Amino acid sequence: MKACVIQLQSQIKKDKNLSDALDIAKDAIEKEQPDLIAFPEMFAFNGGTTEQKKQSAEYIPNGKTSQTLSQFASSNNVCIHGGSIYEHADDKVSNTSVIFNKHGEMIAKYQKIHLFDVTTPNGTSYRESDNVVPGKKIVSYDHENFRIGCTICYDVRFPELFLELTKLNVDAIVVPASFTYQTGEAHWETLLKCRAIETQSYILAPAQHGEFPNEDGGYNKTWGNSMIIDPWGKVISRVGNGSGWATAILDKKHIAEIRSNIPLSSHRVL
Repeated sequence: MKACVIQLQSQIKKDKNLSDALDIAKDAIEKEQPDLIAFPEMFAFNGGTTEQKKQSAEYIPNGKTSQTLSQFASSNNVCIHGGSIYEHADDKVSNTSVIFNKHGEMIAKYQKIHLFDVTTPNGTSYRESDNVVPGKKIVSYDHENFRIGCTICYDVRFPELFLELTKLNVDAIVVPASFTYQTGEAHWETLLKCRAIETQSYILAPAQHGEFPNEDGGYNKTWGNSMIIDPWGKVISRVGNGSGWATAILDKKHIAEIRSNIPLSSHRVL
C-alpha cells in the first residue's frame, strides 16, 4: 500500500484551508497515485478564539468538511484520513479524525483522548481542555489489507495508547499533529520513532507547519517535519520546509520480518 502524508499551514479561513489541502492532495495523486492520504490535525481550521473554534465545529458526517472529503475520496478512488476537525460536543467541541474509504463511505471516527494542557518552557500556555472534551474509544480501521490505528498529536506521548492499538493487530498508526515548534524541535521525531519501534508498525505523521493565530491576537508556531517511519524506526519519507506531501510504500512482509526477528508481542509480561 502506498501512503501519503500532507503538510499544511492551516489558519482560520476554512474554505481556503480546504482548498489548499485538496490542491496538495491532487498533486500527490497526479504524481504518485497513493492508496491512502492523511491530513494533519486541524487541517480545516487552526487557531483562533474560543468562539471561532466553536463556530468552526461540524456534525460528522454531515458537515461541510466531511462531505468534501467524502466526495474527494470517491472521485479520486483514494482513502482519506481526515487528520482532525472540530466536532460539536454539547457546549464544547471534540478534536476528531474522520476517515473515508475509496467509495466515500465513512469507515471510522476517532476523538482525541489526551488533551494538550501544557505550559511550554518559553512560557506559552496551551489549554486544550478549555474548549475540547476528550474521547474515550480506541479506534482502528481496515484498508488495503492493512489495519490502521488512530491517534492525534499529544497522544504520541502516551505509549499505553499505542500498545493498546497493538492488541488490535494494527500494521500502521496515523499521528496527525499540530505540534508546537519548541516541543517539536526537541521531541517530535524521537517520539515517533519510539512509537514505531515499540509497536513494530509504520507511523504516518502528517503535521502543521509555520504560524497560526492564537486566542490573544498573536501567533503560535508549529514544527512541521511530516514523515513516514517504518517498523524498525527508520524515517523512509519526509516533507521538507513548507506545505507539501511525502509518500512511501508500506510493506506487510517487512512488518512480519521485523516482528519475527524480535517477537515483542510474545515476550510481553506486563
